Amino acid sequence: MTYRVEFSEAAALDLEQLYDFALQRELESETGDLDIPERAMQAIKDCMAFLESSPFACRKAGSSSFIRELVIPFGRTGYVALFEIVDSSTVIMGAIRHQREDDYH
Repeated sequence: MTYRVEFSEAAALDLEQLYDFALQRELESETGDLDIPERAMQAIKDCMAFLESSPFACRKAGSSSFIRELVIPFGRTGYVALFEIVDSSTVIMGAIRHQREDDYH
């Protein structure tokens, strides 16, 4: 079974903010590596592909079996994506945060 992964407006904005933050951080660092923001986005995209086949393999986030989190490793930390399995063919991405950000539940 294959699921279609869709992004809510909020999740799409989260991606933009995460990219902008990573880019700004690298521009301000002494050893700035401008490939890092692109690699971070690629890591997120790669993990989104995992959801197309196995969304129920991710950990539950709350009392519903259909609200789940995907941990996305990147560097020393990574990201966490909150999503909902809405039916037998659709996953909606609700939010994506850096692992060190405040809770998004």
